Amino acid sequence: MGTTNEAKRADGAERQVRGYGLGGVDTVISVEDVNRQAAALTTEAVPESHLAALADNKPFVKIAGLRAGYGKMEILHNFNLQVGKGQSLCLIGPNGAGKSTVLHSIFGFTNIFGGNVVVNGKNVTRLSPKDKLRSAGVAYILQDKSVFPGMTVEENLWMGGYLMNKPVQAKQKAEEIFEKYPRLAERRRHPAKVLSGGERRLLEISRALVMDPEVLLVDEPSIGLEPRFIDMVFEILTDLQKGDGKTIIMVEQNAKKGLEFADIGYVLVSGELAMADKGDALLEDPEVGRLFLGG
Repeated sequence: MGTTNEAKRADGAERQVRGYGLGGVDTVISVEDVNRQAAALTTEAVPESHLAALADNKPFVKIAGLRAGYGKMEILHNFNLQVGKGQSLCLIGPNGAGKSTVLHSIFGFTNIFGGNVVVNGKNVTRLSPKDKLRSAGVAYILQDKSVFPGMTVEENLWMGGYLMNKPVQAKQKAEEIFEKYPRLAERRRHPAKVLSGGERRLLEISRALVMDPEVLLVDEPSIGLEPRFIDMVFEILTDLQKGDGKTIIMVEQNAKKGLEFADIGYVLVSGELAMADKGDALLEDPEVGRLFLGG
């Protein structure tokens, strides 16, 4: 009897799976089920007035009626977003919801079929990525493994200033970053390939800072990192927002961590905005918790 009960417990442990964010669930929810159930979270469009209120009615980045995608395929459908200067916004949702497409569209990596993107009062919808970085102060921090492994830490930082008029400007900015992050300064002559996962992520973030952007688009900052490095990365992002006044728009697969960090949270479903609220309010929402936080 004891052996049978132990076998049942072992079988149950094996069948337990991880949730979308943190925590355990006892049944597997397919992507289709998550999409269907998430779509039921709201029965009508999120009012623009609500988005404006979350941004303190002073949007620094505003997306209105955006229809965007890749090739001829439309991924985002009449998508709206507002975030104030110095605020942070986290996009969550099931796989394929269009979260990264939002970042790609802001930076210029998608085809825009309709709508517009405005940064600090300037319509940047049709600008190229380099012009968005140079003239609109928008920087994109890619997912992991975007460093140049054969280059030194210092050389990687210099590459972040490729749009500057003179190389000396990038070198000066790199020195400022080394003062801010001694961890990188200690490894300035080391090839990037020898850095730990957390150090590589710090380098990726720091390289984006060379052009001194006002808006940071951060794609999956915790991906592939050990828990101790995840905490370090979010501490860095918090300092950039609270200390340096950066506006941060983030996609984060660890929904709980992302919402804990962000002032504002958006739930995307099938390329549309299903919910929007303060980050801590979404953390407390039972349906959001069940579908995306593993609780």
